[in-house]
Amino acid sequence: MTSSIDMNTFNMLKESTGADFINELIEAFLDDAPTLLTQMREAIAARDAELFRRAAHSMKSNAATFGAMDLSALAKELEVLGREKNLEIGNRLDVMDEAFRQVESQLNALKV
Repeated sequence: MTSSIDMNTFNMLKESTGADFINELIEAFLDDAPTLLTQMREAIAARDAELFRRAAHSMKSNAATFGAMDLSALAKELEVLGREKNLEIGNRLDVMDEAFRQVESQLNALKV
């Protein structure tokens, strides 16, 4: 299995926050990401491009913080679509959900 996490980015975060705090950051991200995915799904159903864009932006930034670059790139693509008020995203949320599950598994394994 290839890594969903850029370890240089993750290790820099771990160094800057301290090993004791990294677990709290991981937990916060793992709790928040499913909520953001739900918000994106609800925003599509409500045809609310701004809510969709904001949730995608948060996912992009949060994922990048941990070095989850593929997940961040997917979220950036969705953020741009939301900014363009284009909610015709096909199966991209399913793809993002799968990418998040891989990141979730790796972050859980990286807890100290």
